Amino acid sequence: MDTASVLAVCRVHQLLEDPGSVGVTAIDKRPVAGPVRVHKLGLRGDVQASRVHHGGEDQALYAYSQDDADYWAAELGRELPPGIFGENLRVAGISATDALIGERWKIGLDVEVELTSPRVPCATFQRRMHEPHWVKRFGDAGRVGTYLRVVRVGSIQAGDHIHRIFLPTHGVTIGKWFSDPTVADMEALRDADADGEIRLQPEYLGEFEKLQRRPGM
Repeated sequence: MDTASVLAVCRVHQLLEDPGSVGVTAIDKRPVAGPVRVHKLGLRGDVQASRVHHGGEDQALYAYSQDDADYWAAELGRELPPGIFGENLRVAGISATDALIGERWKIGLDVEVELTSPRVPCATFQRRMHEPHWVKRFGDAGRVGTYLRVVRVGSIQAGDHIHRIFLPTHGVTIGKWFSDPTVADMEALRDADADGEIRLQPEYLGEFEKLQRRPGM
């Protein structure tokens, strides 16, 4: 595999009017030059318009892989620059979707992050992309990227290397949990959390309950 790195660090360019419940959206992320400070709640200078569905320590950053962006560029027939997906980090040489829930990356000299959960596409994202049925299309493809918790603060910038410094043993990837979660996956994640190997965000409890109620489970 090529050396994993950050291609771009993106933060909000401007708040856009949006017909959603908040009235504005901060999905318009664009690359910034030079180092950017990373706090527990994300990049300095970045915001989330809807704190109900975005942000917080468990969704401090959103990472999306260049390979997945290239897939969509071919599918849609247009360029998809860093930030178009609302991502804070466009990364290369590493998959943000095929990575394990709870694995940790070191980015640059001092920042450490933990992968928490898949991105769930929403109507705001569909309006941003100007593509009909985008929520379903994006979800069906399963190339969703990952949210990140900041374990160790510091500064990051484009060109920083990414190193996988911890891999949990449960085997459940971000993409697997989004596209095809099973009770076995749930039990593996629950055990890993109970053993202190990973720390699941509270939303997983509700997902576990829904999974257990599915017919045939």
